[in-house]
Amino acid sequence: MDAADRDAIAEAVRRAEMQTAGEIVVVIERAASSYRNVPVVMALALALFVPWPLLSFTMMSAQRIFMTQLFCAVSLLGALLWYGRGGRFVPGFVKRRRAHEAALREFTARGLTRTKGRTGVLLYIVLQERYAEILADTGIDGLVDQDTWRGIIEPLLAAAREDRLTEGLIRAIDGVGAVLAQHVPPVPGDVDELSNKVILL
Repeated sequence: MDAADRDAIAEAVRRAEMQTAGEIVVVIERAASSYRNVPVVMALALALFVPWPLLSFTMMSAQRIFMTQLFCAVSLLGALLWYGRGGRFVPGFVKRRRAHEAALREFTARGLTRTKGRTGVLLYIVLQERYAEILADTGIDGLVDQDTWRGIIEPLLAAAREDRLTEGLIRAIDGVGAVLAQHVPPVPGDVDELSNKVILL
């Protein structure tokens, strides 16, 4: 994402916020987690099976079996850490949970809980997990059903899969702005409380 893309997204946020008293923050993260613990657990679990055939079919000493098991554990760990980069072995539900937890952290960290009227909305995208979510603060969350947010997220994910992330984000921001305009229209004296710039992590 180059400077022109970032400027276009910031302009879309500014334009959307002109229609509403709400605040929109866009966060794009490379990965919600490194998932390094998954290859470690897999390597250790697989290494537990190494001694059994050696005990059953060989006359190796306990010390040699232990050293063989240790060598296998280290080799498996190295192979799985290399091959499993990006969470390749991680189940989808684990990735979605980690991404959701990361979105919740960003929601708090970006000051969305401190806006006037509690009408902040986070548009969170994490690239590695191919995940996107809209989180709204208490002033707007109860007014909008999840199907409305899903209707904005699904085209965004489709655009990202087609390498049109910026275009998809601008459309998603326009959609969030239209929802906010319907439920929290502009009020006199409203100020822009949060930055419009896309946050890249």
